[in-house]
Amino acid sequence: MTRMENIRDFLAQKRFAFIGVSRQPKDFSRALFREFKTRDYEPVPVHPEAAEIEGARCFAHLRDIQPPVESVLLMTSPTVTNLLVRECVEAGIKRVWFYRGASQGALTDSALQICEANGIRAIAGECPYMFFDGTPWFHRFHGLVKKIVGAYPC
Repeated sequence: MTRMENIRDFLAQKRFAFIGVSRQPKDFSRALFREFKTRDYEPVPVHPEAAEIEGARCFAHLRDIQPPVESVLLMTSPTVTNLLVRECVEAGIKRVWFYRGASQGALTDSALQICEANGIRAIAGECPYMFFDGTPWFHRFHGLVKKIVGAYPC
């Protein structure tokens, strides 16, 4: 599968775990969470210290989600990425999106290796906003810059 096919496949899944969504309403992760909801997705928030986020029941761990999900968006620090990817393996996850925007994002080389060794399709370091139709201009600009420098997925 090409990188773009992996992205389309992930976005075709309307229900997925969103790990790393902040409890802070003004955090970027919350804006992305809300954007998914407005586009008829059902992001399932995972946060060990929250009962609900944006009106959705929050789960402390990926393994607690019922019914289970097959896809995970990670918006976490790379310091916890490998642990979370191992939890994805244990939960039978088929797709992991490692978020990356302006910062380092969730991606680590070892997490990619864990995914590859366990047959998990990985999206390595992209921002979902770039792939939504009608997204705000600054996200389209981010995509344009990646196209210019040859880093846009194809």
